[in-house]
Amino acid sequence: MKVLIVTYYWPPAGGPGVQRWLKFVKYLRDFGVEPVVFTADNPAYPIVDESLKKDIPEGIEVIKCPIFEPNGILSKFKKGNTQKSMGFLNPNPSFIEKVMLYIRANYFIPDARMFWIKPSVRKLKSYLKNNKVDAIITTGPPYSVHLIGLRLKKALGLKWIADFRDPWTSVDYFHLLPLTKKSLKRHYELEEKVLRTADSVLMVSNHAKKKYEASAKFIDVITNGFDEDGNLKDENVVLDKKFTLTHIGMMNSERNPKRLWEVLSEISEENVDFRNDFVLRFIGKIDDTVSKDLENSSIKNIEKVSYVPHPRAKQYQRESQVLLIVVNDYPSSKEMIPGKTFEYLQARRPILGIAPIDGDLAGIVNETNSGEVFGYDLEKERLKEYILELYQVYKTSGINNLTEDVSRFHRKELTKKLVTFINKTSKT
Repeated sequence: MKVLIVTYYWPPAGGPGVQRWLKFVKYLRDFGVEPVVFTADNPAYPIVDESLKKDIPEGIEVIKCPIFEPNGILSKFKKGNTQKSMGFLNPNPSFIEKVMLYIRANYFIPDARMFWIKPSVRKLKSYLKNNKVDAIITTGPPYSVHLIGLRLKKALGLKWIADFRDPWTSVDYFHLLPLTKKSLKRHYELEEKVLRTADSVLMVSNHAKKKYEASAKFIDVITNGFDEDGNLKDENVVLDKKFTLTHIGMMNSERNPKRLWEVLSEISEENVDFRNDFVLRFIGKIDDTVSKDLENSSIKNIEKVSYVPHPRAKQYQRESQVLLIVVNDYPSSKEMIPGKTFEYLQARRPILGIAPIDGDLAGIVNETNSGEVFGYDLEKERLKEYILELYQVYKTSGINNLTEDVSRFHRKELTKKLVTFINKTSKT
């Protein structure tokens, strides 16, 4: 079997967007599926990680098509770095930034990669004339990638799987966009058209599946996962001497758990030993609003590390005493399972989560006995108790690694599930 995977994110792209299909491609051949990857030739990735290239299997066919991205033009009207994730929308934008965001939201639908659709469809039509594939798989965001699949489906009638790494109109930043009624309507129409036209749809969470299953012909869930740690073995991992609480990835204004900072401040003020032992560590970008809140807190030791290669990020996870995960507080937050969740499980360190207690993330944390999740209106006393319980274990016996079996979230196991899904789609 041969499948064509259309993805904007591909190494050397860094960050979470590239991980899912890079890992699927890594293992597809083990289950008798030959992947062909179609991606951008000159993309403007906000994060680059050369280390991920090692996961590309030898001999994989990668087709590239040039892309025009208007962000480069818009950036001339803005000071500083503009290659930012949409999750880093400025909560206090300047007038120029407001204008830029309005243009981006209402004139580039579904997103700023819309100019890649026509040339990609043209190039893939030419390729598919001489190269047979059993299915096309598109993965978004960016959601323009799904419109490539939509056009190819209509033109060639091939089996098409639409993979939503994040739901379209319920992604965390969607409600922040200054969309007109006309633009909003257009987004919903395009999303619905993709869901109804695709032969099958993949989601990464059960709440997302429930929301969209009425529109899709066939829909299922394959979560994200974790992969091998390479040379990082348990016996080589040395836990931090300090009582570290580590957050991996972007910490934006919508993800800012102010009440957690309040609780940590209270404990620091009340307990001198805790104040001296505790380190709050961030690996990745932090929004200015988060930094200001932390500056005004009583947390003594705050460590900030900019983006690091993926293997080093995983090492930080394994070395930390406790891992912090926060889901943006937004209307569809129950659907969100950050990709780092599964690598946290692999690290087998206790998790402190801030997210809906009836959401998919909480379900996984509870199911795997890997920590505790607190809602946005968290019970401060219980959160305080949980942190102090962990600290007490750290001071006395040391926090041991968790022992729950999480092998079902290994990327190879998930790829096996994907191949079953592809086979079912191709035969319908």
